[in-house]
Amino acid sequence: MKILLTNDDGIYAKGLLALYNRFAEKHDVTIIAPDRERSAVGHGLTIHSPIRIKKINDYFKVNGYAVNGTPADCIKLGIVKLLDQRPDMVISGINPGANVGININYSGTAAAAREAALFGIPAIAVSVKGFISDYYADAAVFTEKLSEKIMQRGLPRGTFLNVNLPDLPANKTKGIIISRQGASTLDEYFDQRIDTRNRTYYWHGCDLPAESDIREIDENAILNNFISITPVRCDMTNYSFLDDLKTWDIGGIIE
Repeated sequence: MKILLTNDDGIYAKGLLALYNRFAEKHDVTIIAPDRERSAVGHGLTIHSPIRIKKINDYFKVNGYAVNGTPADCIKLGIVKLLDQRPDMVISGINPGANVGININYSGTAAAAREAALFGIPAIAVSVKGFISDYYADAAVFTEKLSEKIMQRGLPRGTFLNVNLPDLPANKTKGIIISRQGASTLDEYFDQRIDTRNRTYYWHGCDLPAESDIREIDENAILNNFISITPVRCDMTNYSFLDDLKTWDIGGIIE
């Protein structure tokens, strides 16, 4: 397969290199990733400044480009301009820290996979629980096996798989749960502090939602040491509300 890899942690992140080392053994792999940390930028695109790229040389033993843009920029630029042909699959990750629940909306990792799905290319976003992992290589092996299954079965257009793994070897987890995205809100706060010049600044933080008994929710699956796989679609229409909204007689507003 022709694989395009990216992430939101920067082109030299350990999780990304673990994917490259695994997939490069059997596949034609190109990395197009941000040149630095781009976590929590969501699906942002660079439109008010030039996008610059740097070809990564053989010293780093990877084939790819560092981009001074967002993860979504990387996928769009790669597909439209840099690659000779469309990739068979896009894989984003491996992200340190789970991307579950409402955090999917903020995640640059998920946004890169979503951008690929918008192009009609099968895509996976991969994350591991915890911010320091000893099992990136194991997660890469699992991702490769999942990619082979996707190529056999296919994904609906506009849908990508959001995968979250416990910080364990795959065969030491409790199994796989096909999950849905959690919708619990976070208990957010801003810690107010004073710098050395007596100026106020803030650090954003949050407390995780309480765990529930519903294992089919992505955040609960990962907390219970299951691998969570959630199909995420780009079409955000609330179809169950369409007919109700039509009864509002909104057309009368413009009369």
